[in-house]
Amino acid sequence: MDISVVNALTYDDFVKIFGNVVEKCPLISAAIWSHRPFKDLADIETHITEFIESLSDSGKEGILRCHPDLAGMDLQSGTLTRESQEEQSQAGLTTLDSAEILRMYRLNSQYKERFGFPFIICVRMNNKADILRQLSDRIQNERALERERAIEEVKKICSLRLHNVVLSDIQTKL
Repeated sequence: MDISVVNALTYDDFVKIFGNVVEKCPLISAAIWSHRPFKDLADIETHITEFIESLSDSGKEGILRCHPDLAGMDLQSGTLTRESQEEQSQAGLTTLDSAEILRMYRLNSQYKERFGFPFIICVRMNNKADILRQLSDRIQNERALERERAIEEVKKICSLRLHNVVLSDIQTKL
C-alpha cells in the first residue's frame, strides 16, 4: 500500500485500521493521526514509539495492562483480539498440553502479582518453549527493568502489526 493512501485516510478510518497495532490502545493511533502526512511506514512507527516513550511509567504500565495473559482466559474463551489470536496461534500457544497450560497459568499469575501487568513478549518472534523460558527468567527482574523490557516487546509487536496492516489490502479493512 502506498503511503499516500494512509495519509488520505480520515481520522475515523485511520483509527479503525491502526487502532490495534498497540493492543487495545486506539488512543495511540488517534494521537499520531495529526502528524500526517507520514513519509513512510517507518515514520508512523517512529511517531508511535515517541508517543509511548513520552508516557509516564504509569502510562506505560497502562499500555501493558491492555495485553492479555498468554494462553490465558481470553484465549480459552475466544475473546482475544483477532491479532492476538493469530499471534498466539502461530506461536503454538493454542496447542499447549494440560501440563503446559498449568505451568503458563502459574507463571502468568506469579508474574502479574509481582509486576502488576501481564507478561509481554512478541510471540511471533518466539515459540512456546522460548516463551515459557523467558517468562520463567524475566519474573526475576526488577520492576523498572521489566517494565522497559515489556515496552520494548510492545514496540516489536507494534512493528509487526504495522507491517501486516500496510502490506494487506487496506480497502478490506474499511
